[in-house]
Amino acid sequence: MTETVSRLRLGLERFLEAVSLLLLSSLALLVAAAVVFRKAGLALSWYDEVASILLAWLTYYGAALAALRNAHIGFPGLVDSLGARLRLILLVMREVCIAGFFILLAWAGVQVTAALAGTTLVSLPWVPAQLAHSVIPIGAVLFVLAELLSLPERLAAARAPVEKST
Repeated sequence: MTETVSRLRLGLERFLEAVSLLLLSSLALLVAAAVVFRKAGLALSWYDEVASILLAWLTYYGAALAALRNAHIGFPGLVDSLGARLRLILLVMREVCIAGFFILLAWAGVQVTAALAGTTLVSLPWVPAQLAHSVIPIGAVLFVLAELLSLPERLAAARAPVEKST
């Protein structure tokens, strides 16, 4: 892996870790505060909407972080049982499918965000709905970038001989 790709990968990893930690902390604090307020008879009218948006954002940013770390769901036992050439072919097919899906998702997310121009959240009318839904194209682009930055490592692993355990 080149030095530039390594630095970009590390920078993206640190950014995604920070954003994911911030979102997770914010969501946990919001849930705790909502419980306290509800127990006091002062339910927060905007809690449900904001909590679901934070959860969606955490999902998108966390998925990009998982992709960067190659920590998403896979079938390593099956793939490792194949020869290096077939592993490489499957990896390329996988990357094309994933990139294609997330590029399409980013395009659709831009369309959705544009369609929401002028609308706001129901419970917080001063917050544009576009802000809440901007995570769709941003998260999709981050996922593709994470896949591309971790690709050299996965290509090297696909080419390497697999050690057989006894």
